[in-house]
Amino acid sequence: MNHRRVPLRTLAAALVLAGCGGDVATPPVDTATTTGVPAAVADPTTTSPPSTTTSTSTTTTTTPVAVGPWHVEGRRYYFPVQPPEVASYRDEHHDYPATDIFAPAGTTVVAVTDGVVHEISRVDEWDPEVDDGATRAGLFVTIVGDDGVRYHASHLATVEPGIEPGVRVGAGQVIGTVGDTGNANLPHVH
Repeated sequence: MNHRRVPLRTLAAALVLAGCGGDVATPPVDTATTTGVPAAVADPTTTSPPSTTTSTSTTTTTTPVAVGPWHVEGRRYYFPVQPPEVASYRDEHHDYPATDIFAPAGTTVVAVTDGVVHEISRVDEWDPEVDDGATRAGLFVTIVGDDGVRYHASHLATVEPGIEPGVRVGAGQVIGTVGDTGNANLPHVH
């Protein structure tokens, strides 16, 4: 498997810049700006326990960076898989630009930024015998962010109740869980 772990700050910056361009600022989490966001997402201390690395001579404990929100041009952005420490990603994709974020099945998936749900699928209609491209995503949620970018999360195990086309979602709001529906071979979010 060709997965690699990257520093959270690097991946978050890449996702944000790919979405809207501009400079990335990574301030500490301000609970005043995360009103309505689940505490597990808003408080990095609950989603990012310190990590420890051990070598033959030393043990080092590092305090992780905040898992969101990142602020870009007045908008909030969250890493789509929470907690991000359980995720890895593949920096290549087969025939179009995309990113696969691998994480254990059942891991929380959140809205990257504020926006409106554009479309969803709560039924996995994928059939490998037919290989219909329209059903490869399995269960999915697509959000059009207030920044004008379309954010698509597919291969989900579940879609949260109340997530429906036309519903407004907030940055960091839970939209589903990581799964392997559609033509996914391993649990991940596409």
